[in-house]
Amino acid sequence: MKKIVLVYGLISGAIAGALMLTTMPFMDKLGGASGLAVGYTGIMLSGLLIFFGVRSYRENVGGGTITFGKGFQVGILIALISSVCYVATWELIYFKLEPDFCDKHFGAQLERLKASGASPEAVAAEEQKIAGYKKMLDNPVTNAAAAFIEPFPMDLLITLISAAVLRKKPL
Repeated sequence: MKKIVLVYGLISGAIAGALMLTTMPFMDKLGGASGLAVGYTGIMLSGLLIFFGVRSYRENVGGGTITFGKGFQVGILIALISSVCYVATWELIYFKLEPDFCDKHFGAQLERLKASGASPEAVAAEEQKIAGYKKMLDNPVTNAAAAFIEPFPMDLLITLISAAVLRKKPL
């Protein structure tokens, strides 16, 4: 089980990380909703490796059978490894490759708010909220926790679906 979990978890994490690294330079051009859609599409694509990992375990280790519990166990371990790889990539981007990410991202958000004709009070309130986010993200532990909750819920859902769809009792 260890080999399958490691191989599929690391491949999934590598895909998630590679997609993040290749799409980050375009996030300014994509904007908020489009950027989120691209990001979560990449997370979903990397999460498909969970399904293939559970199937591989069923066919190669389980002799063609697997219970929901064992499928869930294999899938969640793959999901955890993939999510940790995602977090490591994000930490690298945030602290080393693009240390001004918050300033650019939140600056653009403030500019859109100002351009929409928001009141000075609303802009000031948004600036305070952004300062709180930036402070939270500048702490590596809370930054990692925030990054972890991006892919993990989707990976958990893929794990549940995979374990349910792929379960197969012996004849």
